[in-house]
Amino acid sequence: MKRRKFITLLGAGAVTWSHISFAQRNVKVRRIGVLANEPWPPLYGLRDGLGELGYIEKQNLDLVYRFAEGQSGRYAALAGDLVRLPVDVIVTWGTPASLAAKEASSAIPIIITSGDPIAVGLVPGLAYPGGNVTGFSTQANDLEGKRLELIKELLPRFSRVVVFSNPTNPYCIVAVNSARDAAAALHVQLDVLEIAAEGELESAFQTLSRERPDAILVVADPFLASQQIRIAAFLAQHRLPSILMSQEIGMKLRQPA
Repeated sequence: MKRRKFITLLGAGAVTWSHISFAQRNVKVRRIGVLANEPWPPLYGLRDGLGELGYIEKQNLDLVYRFAEGQSGRYAALAGDLVRLPVDVIVTWGTPASLAAKEASSAIPIIITSGDPIAVGLVPGLAYPGGNVTGFSTQANDLEGKRLELIKELLPRFSRVVVFSNPTNPYCIVAVNSARDAAAALHVQLDVLEIAAEGELESAFQTLSRERPDAILVVADPFLASQQIRIAAFLAQHRLPSILMSQEIGMKLRQPA
């Protein structure tokens, strides 16, 4: 190859790679903050779904995770951290994370997953949430009464149920109130064990071992969900009739003790 032709091709190649490099540097990268108690499986579905829409991590997508790891007092600081980065959107899992994100910013769009966003003050209505908050509602609090009715069908003579609840989660307060109304209608005694830390969970186990209620009801909560293996193992070992917050815990209970 002649020297002049080689230099011409080399120069053309340099210009081409320069344009490619320039284009890569100017790709708009969307930064999404994820706020939750732990790496709950549906959060990976978020990443996969975004991938199907053409948003790929380390290319045009930056997913920033912040997890409270069972310490509800950390949510406010973690939400503030995401706002200061800043992120383009905040995705939350659970009521405590959702409330912390809403408190941290009134400008960044927030996509929530919460049990009853109206009752806990996240949005004024589902059809028109207003503000910067939207997302998904499980509306699970009214199911606590249905769960108690199911226990009654399975155990007609049951007269006392103990509810596991996290007092730091406003949704749990709403759910427990719903369960109280249902218990009164069924003429069943309902007692609440408040659990917001691992040490309190161990204390709750000791109470159940000593008092042995007729049934256990576990309210949906991110912290209690993070302790699902311990809860399942204890309830299976002590053969306590229970209704849990998810199918995954139920599967744990069906395993041999």
